[in-house]
Amino acid sequence: MPKAISLFAGAGGCSFGFKQAGYDIVFATDFNRAAMDTYALNFKGANIACADICEFDFEQLLRSLDLKPGELDVLIGGPPCQGFSTAGPRFWDDPRNHLLKQYVRAIEVIRPKWLMMENVEGLLTTKDGEYVFEVVKAFVNLGYRVRLEKVYAHEYGVPQRRKRVIIVGNRLGKDFVFPTPTEASHGRIFRKGGVTLAQALHGLPRPTAENQPVPYDSDMRGHWASFLVSESGVVTDHFSPPVDELQRERISALGPGQTMKDLPAHLQHPSFQKRANRRVMDGTPSEKRGGSPSGLKRLHADEPCLTITGAATREFIHPTEDRTLTIREAARVQTFPDGFVFVGSLADRIQQIGNAIPPVLAQVFAECIASYGFRSTAQEGEGKFLGFRLTRSQGLSPALERTSRLLYSLLATAKQEQLVFEYAG
Repeated sequence: MPKAISLFAGAGGCSFGFKQAGYDIVFATDFNRAAMDTYALNFKGANIACADICEFDFEQLLRSLDLKPGELDVLIGGPPCQGFSTAGPRFWDDPRNHLLKQYVRAIEVIRPKWLMMENVEGLLTTKDGEYVFEVVKAFVNLGYRVRLEKVYAHEYGVPQRRKRVIIVGNRLGKDFVFPTPTEASHGRIFRKGGVTLAQALHGLPRPTAENQPVPYDSDMRGHWASFLVSESGVVTDHFSPPVDELQRERISALGPGQTMKDLPAHLQHPSFQKRANRRVMDGTPSEKRGGSPSGLKRLHADEPCLTITGAATREFIHPTEDRTLTIREAARVQTFPDGFVFVGSLADRIQQIGNAIPPVLAQVFAECIASYGFRSTAQEGEGKFLGFRLTRSQGLSPALERTSRLLYSLLATAKQEQLVFEYAG
């Protein structure tokens, strides 16, 4: 059974996916106490620590696990991107890069055979692409063969249009590729295809007004969501508290795909109206500069859901019922099973769900890594940038163009016989 350590583990979405793929998660840590409480509740007897990674002794951790440097199979986890990083020669001295620096330190000390790092797609354009450039360069310099791609989660069986950057590397000398998508997406901004929101929510009963266990609505056998069903026969965190009359009127007025901007003026939130009417110094209307935040959004039943975030239970309206999503529905969309219990305040719970790597997506990558094995080749220790994909679109935005030039320079300086530069899949 391959062994994995999870840093920035959160509630355990990535750990759960790797566990489903047959891995032994020998240690997990996160700074967030509520997330670690959730982790402990769902991974009975897990070896965990709620700790600041900056103060972590990785040499001692290896000794406690009876592991030597180089023996761990996989290190998983994604350090949050601070977003204000100093690029250039001082990159690693900037205190705002401390989480990434500690992640690299962990890799340097532990020397896992494989690493997998996940992050938001904004990582690709932070500081004109120099942040992700420094990340990849650091991994290559440590002897890893590295591939980077923006992954569309709904192409891998997740009922959600979630785009994330995933970096995978190994120091075993293996030239690998990412797993082949199992679902084909299509249409405008690739929003169609894959598991729909209606499929993801199938079998859940109407929510209660208060948080109490609720029995399932129908027989789930043979349905896509059957693997999510709780053995207890009931679901928790499936409640929808009453809202005031104005909010109820806003919600009922929105059709599938509509947002706050589609409401009559008298129903729009004051902050929306204020921004919509604001003008900049040159007189350009704000709608010409991107407009206002969308706020409430009525979801489509026949499409994958929008990306689940910490605001999902405030902003995402159920496709056919006049209410926002429940915590359990958000967890379903993230592919957490119904028996996975979240603890902490309401804000803690939805934040844990929104921050997680969907377990189904994590399992796909865990199985892919396992398929390449954990034995080294004759070329072990030779770092190499294998390639990247920044978007599925045929063209690149100016921001992504800058990032692609930086990453391409890593490919070019590697002096490979064949340079791999992937605009689209």
